[in-house]
Amino acid sequence: MSCLFNSYDPYFKQPFGALRAGQTVRLTLCIPEELGYVDPHLVLQKEGKYDVPVHYRMKFDGQTPQQNHFSVELPLNDPGLYFYYFDLYTDFRRIYRGPDNCGVVSWQEGEKWQITVYDAGFQTPECIKGKVFYQIFPDRFCEGIENKPMPFPDRLYQADKHAEPFWQPNETGGHLNEDYFGGDLEGIRIKLPYLREMGVDYLYLNPIFEAHSNHRYNTADYLNVDPLLGTNEEFEVLCREAAKYGIGIVLDGVFSHTGSDSRYFNREGRYGDGGAYRDPNSPYRSWYDFDPKYKGGYRSWWGFETLPEVNEENPSYVEFITGEGGVIDTWLRRGAAGFRLDVADELPDDFIEKIRAAVKRVSPEKFLLGEVWEDATTKYGFGQRRTYLLGKGLDSVMNYPFKNAVLDFVKGTPAEQAMGEILSICEHYPAPAMDTALNFLSTHDTERALTVIADEPANGRGREWQSGRCVTGEAYEEGMLRLRMAYAIIYTLPGVPCLYYGDEIGMQGYRDPFNRAFFCWDSHEKRLKPVLAQLAQLRHSCEAFRTGELRVLRAQDGILHYQRVGEAETAEIIVNRSEHIIVEPLASGKHTEVNPMGFTIVVEENGHNPNHSYYDIK
Repeated sequence: MSCLFNSYDPYFKQPFGALRAGQTVRLTLCIPEELGYVDPHLVLQKEGKYDVPVHYRMKFDGQTPQQNHFSVELPLNDPGLYFYYFDLYTDFRRIYRGPDNCGVVSWQEGEKWQITVYDAGFQTPECIKGKVFYQIFPDRFCEGIENKPMPFPDRLYQADKHAEPFWQPNETGGHLNEDYFGGDLEGIRIKLPYLREMGVDYLYLNPIFEAHSNHRYNTADYLNVDPLLGTNEEFEVLCREAAKYGIGIVLDGVFSHTGSDSRYFNREGRYGDGGAYRDPNSPYRSWYDFDPKYKGGYRSWWGFETLPEVNEENPSYVEFITGEGGVIDTWLRRGAAGFRLDVADELPDDFIEKIRAAVKRVSPEKFLLGEVWEDATTKYGFGQRRTYLLGKGLDSVMNYPFKNAVLDFVKGTPAEQAMGEILSICEHYPAPAMDTALNFLSTHDTERALTVIADEPANGRGREWQSGRCVTGEAYEEGMLRLRMAYAIIYTLPGVPCLYYGDEIGMQGYRDPFNRAFFCWDSHEKRLKPVLAQLAQLRHSCEAFRTGELRVLRAQDGILHYQRVGEAETAEIIVNRSEHIIVEPLASGKHTEVNPMGFTIVVEENGHNPNHSYYDIK
């Protein structure tokens, strides 16, 4: 039976994907005559407490051989999630979403399709679209000022930059997260020419505020740079210098908890007699939840007593973070280009909306990104569906689903499955969020891409097993080819690619702390860098990569073939994971060769002579 309905196909659904509130959607069914008499209705339900399914009768549009065509058009005015299926109104038959997104006839309940309707005024920064990000874990990138004295006596300096980060946990006397390699803001400043050469437009820095661990997610002082990294003045200098290279700097904001060792909580007493833990009259006392029912006597993040949770609805805390002259305001005015919100899922929607207001008050072009690991339109939290991607909260999110789909594909998953996962996100995300989604293959929270691709999975084996592991020889060589393919996909999908420091030289490492080793500046691995620089150059020169629509021409076994269709140009991307050279027909009618484990990108001007192709990466 031919396809009855497929929301990814413009014949069946117009427009593709999410809708702006007030936009009209058109849905079309193609029903084979063999199904007999049908009177199809669209059954649409907005998700909400008082919302019920509404049945819309579809109009008959005519016949083609053995097929009857029906359609319905309706405006969707209220932001939210809508779910739909079709009822044929004869013989209790319905059409639900099948595993490949095509409609299947069923007598039982089945999976529905989703339409996301977002706020009519939702806009995201134009300056982010079409750009390239680079993520830096500040302690491990570059040491600009060498052999600095440690600003606090409990920090352990690691002079050997090739050493593995400490991994023994504290319970056994180890020093996990207490070893500092001395990376600093000056080191980032020195490497600006290198970053520009790689085509980088934005840096995303893991936390830089004063904190007493090398990852700095346990904030001690929201208003000051950690003294080992530099000073607030040096941060402003870095932003000004980076701007000369066309580079902006996005900071990491950790607003769901502070450190226990902080000027706000001060359990350890480093900050004198004050702090919520020591002084019941502290101005910060109301930020935290003290109660004997909690381990340690206060609510903490996932039970880690060094990370007391803040109450994000407390007015004094909200004002401190989001008010005029507050944390967001201060850093954006010092020169930051935006914020990434750590664990956005654990921040209430109205707090995120206040953060957005604080960010956009400085400029609508300042960026607000959230850490979300799954499809951000369908997340639950605080007993309700999260709304942070509908236009009043985040600009966009970190795109973990793309990472998983792309890494699985280069490791051997069928192209059909990978593209299905990618299209599902493209369909659900509002266009302004999709165009600014952060696409990556590695982060400080995941195993490095090369390790995932080339080494064996840890499968729950602990740090002792992970320590010192590193693939070499053939496995490494093939891993680098697959990594190159994976980055070619990440740099050409909707959204903005983000390169994790060291991936460009094939650094390896399982989960933290092994994925946070110091950047190997004397590495001999030079093969990936020019490819990444060329991909960045392509993104900058071809407008289809800013906001161009994704069209899939073929996703089959080891072949991914898709287009990004812009207003003036179309880019065509073919990735060949197979062992053989392939000859693939292009949309223009020409053919192109694609090497085994390779990719080809062809850019053409829309409506011009199809023989003209001015860009070709082999």
